[in-house]
Amino acid sequence: MGEFFNVVLVNPIINILLVFYQIFSFFHIPYALGFAIIGLTVAIRFILYPLTTSQLQASMKMQKIAPHLKNLKEKYKGDSARMQQETLKLYKEHGVNPAAGCLPILIQMPLIWALYSVCINIVNYKSNVVVAEINKVVYFDFLKLQAAWDPSFFGLQLGELPSKLISTIGPIILIVPILTGVFQFILSKMMIPAKTGVAVLEKSIERKGQVDKKDASDFASAFQTQAMFIFPIMIGFFSFSFPIGLSLYWNTFTIFGIIQQYKVMGLGGLREWIKKN
Repeated sequence: MGEFFNVVLVNPIINILLVFYQIFSFFHIPYALGFAIIGLTVAIRFILYPLTTSQLQASMKMQKIAPHLKNLKEKYKGDSARMQQETLKLYKEHGVNPAAGCLPILIQMPLIWALYSVCINIVNYKSNVVVAEINKVVYFDFLKLQAAWDPSFFGLQLGELPSKLISTIGPIILIVPILTGVFQFILSKMMIPAKTGVAVLEKSIERKGQVDKKDASDFASAFQTQAMFIFPIMIGFFSFSFPIGLSLYWNTFTIFGIIQQYKVMGLGGLREWIKKN
């Protein structure tokens, strides 16, 4: 299974990385490997763009009907057949396909994991073996490495861990995990529906006597607590404990995600902060 995964996903991604690396090297751009990781990550994000957009749109629809679903669960408690019937009716009325949010994730995950595997491996290759190891899986001779690549990026070694560098570089290295956590926090905040939109929805539902305001806000509160704080802290901690090359990959991935989130769903929960300022 591991060999199949490498042949189908990991090796092609390595070859795409080498395309970027050879282009940057040809134009004598410094830190070619670091920029190749950025180029590779952006390329993968573009490939996943339609799937991610579909997932975001499905999530937005589910957020809008969440209070209605809450009401149905209370109204038809103990009658699973009627509950299923009314739920399907609600989905149809609002044009919601529950599978539309899950299927893109299932398709994306192997590709994202393969990208992660490539990044973690290339930054950990030692200079005396990197040429031999990389050239084993290269499809075309013009992509083969002639010499070990420079594993540094603006003075930082892509294979080094911030947790180990703090003793030599000092607290300044904490900028890496802090930025990683901040970018993820911004994305998490944007994924939360704007309070203005949620309030309008709550009032509309409340007027119809379907659910009270507390019930209507349960979903947003739970989502905000879990996604906006826990995940960014976790990602920041991983960034502190994993190679810097992984942070470069993850930050590029997240920044692209922020741009896509804004394009598809707007500022979301970030809007209230911007308005205050």
